[in-house]
Amino acid sequence: MAQEKWDLQRCVDYAIANNISIKQSDVQARIANLQLGLARAAQHPNVNLSSNAGYNFGRSINPATNTFDNQRIFFSGFQLQGGMNLFNWFSARHNAEASRLSYEASKAAVERARNDVALNVAVAYLQALLAYEQTEIAKVQIAQTTAQLENIRKQVSAGSLPELNAAELEAQLAADSANHITSVSTYQANVIQLKALLNLDMATPFDIETPDVSAIPVEELGNLQPQVVFQKALQNLPQQRANQLRFQAAQKTIKAARGAMYPTLSLFGNVGSRYSSLFPDQQNAVVTPSNKLDTLGFVEVTPGITLPAVRPSFNVSLPNTPFVRQLFDVNLSQAVGVSLSVPLAGNRQLRTQWERSKLDAEGIRLQLESDNLVLQQDIYRAHNDALNAMQRYRSAQKAVEAAEKAFSFSQKRFDVGLLQTIELLTNQNNLFRRRLDAASAQYEYVFRIKLLEFYKGEGLKL
Repeated sequence: MAQEKWDLQRCVDYAIANNISIKQSDVQARIANLQLGLARAAQHPNVNLSSNAGYNFGRSINPATNTFDNQRIFFSGFQLQGGMNLFNWFSARHNAEASRLSYEASKAAVERARNDVALNVAVAYLQALLAYEQTEIAKVQIAQTTAQLENIRKQVSAGSLPELNAAELEAQLAADSANHITSVSTYQANVIQLKALLNLDMATPFDIETPDVSAIPVEELGNLQPQVVFQKALQNLPQQRANQLRFQAAQKTIKAARGAMYPTLSLFGNVGSRYSSLFPDQQNAVVTPSNKLDTLGFVEVTPGITLPAVRPSFNVSLPNTPFVRQLFDVNLSQAVGVSLSVPLAGNRQLRTQWERSKLDAEGIRLQLESDNLVLQQDIYRAHNDALNAMQRYRSAQKAVEAAEKAFSFSQKRFDVGLLQTIELLTNQNNLFRRRLDAASAQYEYVFRIKLLEFYKGEGLKL
């Protein structure tokens, strides 16, 4: 059964979907997104609810009456607190903007990882195509030598040529077979390398589509001037975009660190309440007569005669205040206000963070300039390589045409007995090498043009 072939687009799509480096970059981008959400939430009010419940044993303070009691007390309470920064010199806003820019840079880093994988896959794919082309050239060479050997053997059998001619062609056929084996081995090694880039199981059946390299569309080299390509690369390549976003984020971080050194004005508020199992309910006190009299003092009614002053005695019973009433009525308290926080001395932590953020921004700026310089060098080098490859390819084409004519002439002279076998084989090997050189130069030229198209932002296509 003929297995399905893989073209470049399928290889690139599969690699992007399965490459580990891309997945790692995507994880970092998601972490940056979480950090962005955290930074944005820091600008919103914060609200916290706390509650407690338990028992006190022995002599302890009643949390409701604030008096000492020597019995078991069940207590409970809650506290609802909230706060909001009113003004902190836009430090939180700058932090949120820095996080947003960092997230955008992380997304650009994911795109860069995809581009790097796509470019590496394209290189490996073209190398495999070149190796396949070399195997095809070697097969043609073998077929040509085999046909010559059969013809020579007939002539040797007829006695018109010596056995030496057949022996020389047999040696040439062995050398051609060795060249073919080498080219096949190179092709298989390139396929293995391509599988590794795709993160594909090595045991998976795999064969690449082999388009005619002459039919691959390439842009005219005159339309790929290095300075124009460089300017477009600064706008289109994700690495340069990521560096620019990181630099902008660093500038926002400087402003946020600067704002943290100034006073912060905040709004706060809280609602709280508490419950005690011994909290008396004064409103629902139960008063009952005790049928007794309480002596208040003594009154002298006549000289020498005193009588006690009494009043009826009553028993007062105070029930516990209900749980809900204690929490939401009797013991409920509220507070609201503003606070001002002024950093006076913090062991230089805030100033050090501010100065460090400025140095971080300077480091990112220098990295941005360095990456742009490297990119410019790569583009100019790629343009120069493309120009050289085009000249080599044109020269190689002319060399192939000349070698084909020389071999055709030598074949005709050999057929009529005017040329020795060794001279024929020399011209044949020369043609073989010229074809290999032409194929290598052609693939090199196509790759260099595709690299310039990639820098220009046109993607990879064959």
